[in-house]
Amino acid sequence: MQTSDFRSAARSASAALASIAFLIGCDGGAKPQQPAGKAAAQDHGHDHAAGADHSHDAQAPAAAEADHGHGHGATTQLGEQEVAGFTVRASRDGAIASVPDAPIDVWITGGSGRVTAVRFWIGTQDAKGSVKAKAEIEKDNWHTHAELPSPMPAGSKLWVEFEVEGSAKQLVGFDLKT
Repeated sequence: MQTSDFRSAARSASAALASIAFLIGCDGGAKPQQPAGKAAAQDHGHDHAAGADHSHDAQAPAAAEADHGHGHGATTQLGEQEVAGFTVRASRDGAIASVPDAPIDVWITGGSGRVTAVRFWIGTQDAKGSVKAKAEIEKDNWHTHAELPSPMPAGSKLWVEFEVEGSAKQLVGFDLKT
């Protein structure tokens, strides 16, 4: 095969793959590739353009807010706590029973320093038998899916550990409200 034939075949194959990815789209279960040069924010399983609103349905923002429009289930507010001058508010989406992980959102406001890292886990305070998940900033909150331990220890909570620049780690626990 000559070099020009090879390049032509490669371009054809690339175009075919791009067409398939476009046709499958977000609703088909596959994640379309982001066009070159377009900034995107990773958002638990699919991309959004930078600065885009999280809601997928402009006609029903209240319904989309209730479960973030991603089928995680209804949002359960877990409460709010004060620690080291910060206010920490947490929520989870969906049921805890019979799922491998729980979508968690946490808002950390106030305080006198910049929050540099946030980790969540579900289980006991010492994290024995749990997996700590590093959260990423979404819009105005920290988000990740916290893996559920199996078996779930009695008295399990959502634990939020956060680091503040130039300060010690902070830790708060929230009842899961199952």
